[in-house]
Amino acid sequence: MRKSTLLLSSLLIAGSLLLSACSENGNTDAASTDTPANTAATADPGAAAGGTEAPASPAVVPAGALSEPFTATDLTKLPAVAQKRTDTIIVGLTDPSGAFTPYFQESGYDGNVSSLLYASLVTVDDKGVPTPELAESWDVSEDQLTYTFHLRKDLKFSDGSPLTADDVAFTWTIQYDKAYDGGSSLPSLKVKGGEAYKAGTAETIEGIKVIDPQTISVTLEQPNATALVTLGSNVLSKAYYGKDYKFGQLEYIKKLHEKPLGDGPYTLEKFIPGQEVRLVANENYFKGKPKTEHFIYKTTTGDAWQFLETGEVDYASFPATEENISKLKELGYVNILPYTPSTYGYMQVNLKHEQLKDKRVRQAIAYGLDRQSIYVDAAEGAGAVANIPASPISWSYTDEGINPYKYDPAQANKLLDEAGWTVGAGGIREKDGKPLSIHYLASKSKNSDIFIAVAKENFAALGIDFQPEIFADFNSLVSKTESGDYDLVSYSTSMLTDPADGFMQFFDGEITDYENPKFVELYNKALATTDIEQRKAVYKELYQLFNDELPIIFTNYKKTVYAYNGRIENLSVSPFIGLAGSLPNWTLK
Repeated sequence: MRKSTLLLSSLLIAGSLLLSACSENGNTDAASTDTPANTAATADPGAAAGGTEAPASPAVVPAGALSEPFTATDLTKLPAVAQKRTDTIIVGLTDPSGAFTPYFQESGYDGNVSSLLYASLVTVDDKGVPTPELAESWDVSEDQLTYTFHLRKDLKFSDGSPLTADDVAFTWTIQYDKAYDGGSSLPSLKVKGGEAYKAGTAETIEGIKVIDPQTISVTLEQPNATALVTLGSNVLSKAYYGKDYKFGQLEYIKKLHEKPLGDGPYTLEKFIPGQEVRLVANENYFKGKPKTEHFIYKTTTGDAWQFLETGEVDYASFPATEENISKLKELGYVNILPYTPSTYGYMQVNLKHEQLKDKRVRQAIAYGLDRQSIYVDAAEGAGAVANIPASPISWSYTDEGINPYKYDPAQANKLLDEAGWTVGAGGIREKDGKPLSIHYLASKSKNSDIFIAVAKENFAALGIDFQPEIFADFNSLVSKTESGDYDLVSYSTSMLTDPADGFMQFFDGEITDYENPKFVELYNKALATTDIEQRKAVYKELYQLFNDELPIIFTNYKKTVYAYNGRIENLSVSPFIGLAGSLPNWTLK
C-alpha cells in the first residue's frame, strides 16, 4: 500500500484538493499526467495560531497564451448529450480502487471521491490560511500545544446521525492504533499519550479531551506548524466505523469501504470499477444540499478531447499551449481558466540500489537529462523545469543558491567518471563488473512517450543502459513500485499548501533509505514555529540541501488550462483545494 498516496486522505483536505478531472495527456486522469499526487497538502496555521499570516499566492497564474478567464461564446454548439443533462455534472477520473474511507485509502484517486463524501473540521482559503468548516472556531494555547475545536451545532452524517466531539476523538485515536498502517501524518504531531496508547499501556490517549458534544481539545508534546490542519481533517462516525473496533484490529474497516458514511456534500450511490463513480447530493450536508443533484466521476479510459467534444464530460484540463487554447476557444461552448497549480513533478529514486546511493550519479542524471526539451519545449512552453520540492507560487519558493542543473552532458560524464563508472564494451559504463543500468517506470501517456524518446538518447550519450517499463493503469504502476523492482519512477505531487508537504514522503514510509541528520534537523526546525519569515529561512536551507543531495530528481512544473461546460455556474478554482471547495455550489443554467 502506497503510504504517500494514502496521506492524501489523512490530512485536512482529504482529497478535496485533488479534484482536477481529465488529464492533460488524453487519459482521464485527475491529479497529474503520470500519477495521482503523492504528497498531501496542509495549510500553514500562522494567522490562526498566533503566527504571521502567509503571503498571498495567486489563485490563477497566467499560463500559455491565456492570462485571463475566457467565457464561452456560443452555447448552441454544446453537444446535445450535454445540453440534455439537467441535474448531473460529469468529470473524468482515473479509476480509483474503491477504498473511499479517509485514512485507509489506496490511491490519490480514492481521495478525489472521498473529497465529496467527507468534510473537514478546518479547510483553507485561497491564501492557504485555515478557515472554519465543521469546526466553527478554535483556540490555540499560548505555548502552541493545546488546540480546542468548537464544532457547529446540529452537525449530521449523511444517514442523519449526529456528528459530535466523540466522533472526532475516535478519528484521532484509531490513527494511534498499533495496527494502523495508513499514511496519516497525525501520529507525527506527537499527541500527548499517543505512544502509550499505541504501545497498549493506556486505554485512552491522555492528550485528547472531549469537553462536551461540541467541544474537544488535544494537547501535543511539542509545537508543530501544521498541527491545526492536520488535526482538522475528516471526521469518521464512531457509531459506524467504530462499532466493531478493538485495539490492534483495524482490518474490519476495509469491509466498510463499499458503503462509506460521510458528512460531505455528496453520498456514494454506486461504484462501477472501470466505468464510473455515481454520487448523489447529501440532504444532511451542513452547508445545505448541493445545487446539482448528481455528480459522476467517469473512470473509463479515453481521450480528454474526445470526451469534451462529444459532451461526455463537463470538465477537462490541458497543457496551456497556444494550440490547445485556440482549439478550446473554437469549440465555443467551454469556459477556460488559466492555472498554475502548486505542484511539482519528480522521479522517485530507489536509494536501495547501489548505483543510485552515490549522489554524483543522481546529479549526473539531472545534468544528463534534457529536461528543458522534455518538459518545456515539447509542451510548447506549458511548463517549467523544477529543481526544488516547492511550486513557484509557494511563499517559501526560492532560486537563491539553487543549482538549475542545465543540460550539460560533459558535466554528467565527468561526475560518472568521478564516481568510478568507466565506459566498457558496447559503450555502457561499468563498475566492479556491473553495468550502469536504469530501470525506469511510468504510466502510459503522451508525456511518457516524449520522456522515453529523449531519455534514450541522453542516457546512451552517458553510457547508461536505459530500460523503460510503461504501465497502462496506475494500480499496476504502484504495485511495481512497491515491489522495489525499479531505479526511477515518475510521479507528480498533489496541490501543496504548506512547504512541509513536499517532504512528507520521507517520513510516511514511502522513501525509507535517505538518511541525513541535517535534513531531519531542518525539517523539525521549520515546523517548530508558525512565524513565516523564520520558516522561510529554514526552507531555503532545506531546498538548497535537497537541490544538492537529490534524494529525488526534480522534473517539472505545469501550466494548465481548465475547460468546462459553459452552462456550469459558480465554478471557481483554488491553488490549494482545487475545485472541490466550489463544487457544492455548481449549477447548470
